[in-house]
Amino acid sequence: MKIFSKQRSILVLLAGLVAWVPLAVLAQAVPEVSAAPGQVVIAGTLPDDASKLAILTKLREIYGVNRVVDQLTVGAVVTPPNWTAYVQKLISPTLKLVNRGQLKVDGNVVSMRGEVANEAQKQQIVSDLASSLNPSYVVNNGLRVTASDQGVLDQTLANRVVEFESGQAYLTPQGKLILDDMIAALHKLKSQRVEVIGHTDDKGLRASNVALSQARAEAVKSYFSEKGLDAKLITASGVGPDRPVASNATGEGRARNRRIEFRLSQ
Repeated sequence: MKIFSKQRSILVLLAGLVAWVPLAVLAQAVPEVSAAPGQVVIAGTLPDDASKLAILTKLREIYGVNRVVDQLTVGAVVTPPNWTAYVQKLISPTLKLVNRGQLKVDGNVVSMRGEVANEAQKQQIVSDLASSLNPSYVVNNGLRVTASDQGVLDQTLANRVVEFESGQAYLTPQGKLILDDMIAALHKLKSQRVEVIGHTDDKGLRASNVALSQARAEAVKSYFSEKGLDAKLITASGVGPDRPVASNATGEGRARNRRIEFRLSQ
């Protein structure tokens, strides 16, 4: 592996939401840079104007001219052979799969970090990076798989119970506070369909419990709609006592079974 003892080549791509930042060829510490949501910030020092133009052009092809913020400078720096060409290969559409991430090329060491949706994407991105380079480059994989979207909803609800007035389909103030948290989570998931499922314990007639669970699910849907969620993306159903998560033999178990569940659907 060739190591440059003085001014060496570095490329970094940082992400806002889907934003990346390249950095290049620095003799000193890299200045702090940050990307706003949707931006691609490119910063650092390149050996010549031709390299700067080549990298900027490729970046703009991938992300669009208006999203790329140019903070590059040209200075007396040293790059490995064909470094600019390799950098151009690294800037590919695959990078758009990564959120809140960073791609750094320090000489011939490539490091990737950030969040991807699943393990398959993680392996695909690193494989694409490696295949773009010659054997003298080393790829460090720091990508991590984000929690699933369903996991976001589950963590937001956090085993809390959406409360209603006893025997009714009217939300309590505490129940509305929980739903406000769920609304914030659903906004982050951006136009995904969600099923609101009402559940009861097994006390009383099953038909009455199914009707009550349906009415409560509809009440949640109405509240979501009033707060600005698209009603077309929300379905409501009630299953009464048919899917308990605890024993109905105790008061604590029955309380756990009287619940609203949120499930993302296709």
